[in-house]
Amino acid sequence: MSEEVLKSITGSAGHLSLNRPKALHALTLDMCHAMSAALAEWAGDDAVGAVILDHAEGRGFCAGGDIAFLRNSALNDGGVSGRKFFHDEYQLNHQMFTYEKSIVAFMDGITMGGGVGISQPAKYRIATENTRFAMPETGIGLFPDVGGGWYLSRLGGRMGQFLALTGARLDGAECLWAGIATHYLPSEKLEEAKSRIADKPGRISGILGELSDATPAARIGGNADKIAKHFASDRYEDILASLEADAEQNGSEWAAKERDTLGTKSPQTCKVALRHLAESANLTDFADNMRMEYRIASRVLTRPDFAEGVRAVITDKTNDPKWDPATPEGVSDELIDSIFAPLPDDEEWKPL
Repeated sequence: MSEEVLKSITGSAGHLSLNRPKALHALTLDMCHAMSAALAEWAGDDAVGAVILDHAEGRGFCAGGDIAFLRNSALNDGGVSGRKFFHDEYQLNHQMFTYEKSIVAFMDGITMGGGVGISQPAKYRIATENTRFAMPETGIGLFPDVGGGWYLSRLGGRMGQFLALTGARLDGAECLWAGIATHYLPSEKLEEAKSRIADKPGRISGILGELSDATPAARIGGNADKIAKHFASDRYEDILASLEADAEQNGSEWAAKERDTLGTKSPQTCKVALRHLAESANLTDFADNMRMEYRIASRVLTRPDFAEGVRAVITDKTNDPKWDPATPEGVSDELIDSIFAPLPDDEEWKPL
C-alpha cells in the first residue's frame, strides 16, 4: 500500500485516506493502484460493510490527476506513460462505479478532475462548506474525463455543459443543489459521521440525514435559467453567439463574463467536451463511456493544446496559452472525428 494512500479498517468500514497534502492529494498512478487493490480486497471481506473515502490532511479532497507527469509524457515519451496512467485511472473509476458495497466520499475541500472521478461513483457524496468542485480541463487543453462525460451529461438544465466548458467552481451548497453531492454536512460533523458509519454501515443514509444541517442558498440557482438558455446547443459556435448577443444587445454582465471566460479556453477542448457529453448522454453502460474517454485522452494528450495549456496555466502561470487551432472555426469536424475514432482492438480500454 502506497504511503500516499492510508488504508485501514475501523469497525465495519474500510477506510481510504488520500495522503499527498503538498499536491492537494492529486492522484498518482501508485495511488490509483493502491486504491484499486484495497477495494478488490474488501469486496470479498464480509467484515467490511462499507468504504469511507476522504483525505488525511490539508485542503483536499483531491485536486485532480498528476498533471506534471502527464505533460512530461506528452513532451518526452510520445504519451506512452500518460496513456498508461489514464488506462489504469479509468479502471479505478469503473471499479468504483460498479462496486457492490456502499462507498461514502467526503468531498471536504478541493474536488477537481481526478477527485471528481473518485467521488462521483460513490453512492454517498458529502459536500461541506469547504467543498470547491470543478472540472477545469478546458483551460489546459484536456477534457472533462474520469467519467465526467457520464456525470455531467446527466445533470439537469444544461448544467453539465456549462461546467464542462467554463470550468466554473461550485461550493458545497451548489453541489447539493445540482445533484453532484447527496448530502451537505458541516465539516465539524464529519468525524462523527465517519465514526457512526464505521459502527453501523447499514445505516449510512439515516446517519447522514441525522447529521445534515440547513444548507445555504445555492447561488448558481439564480443563474439556472440563463445557463439553460445560453448553453442549450451542442454546437460551440451557437453558445458563443448566444452569449455575445445577450451581452451586446441586452447589456447582460453575466453573459459578457461567461463569453470572456470561454475566450480563454481551448477551442478544441470545448468542442470535444460538447460532443463527449452529447454521446455520453445516450450510453447505458459506464464501461462504454470510459472506453470513449480513453480514446479521447489518447489523442488529446499529445495534441498541442495540452502541453501548452499546462505550461501557461500551471507551470509558468502566465495564463497566455497559444491554442492550436486558435479559434472555434479552426477546429474542424474532421479533427473532432479523429479524436473520437476507435483505437486498434489491442489498444482499446478494458475494465478490470
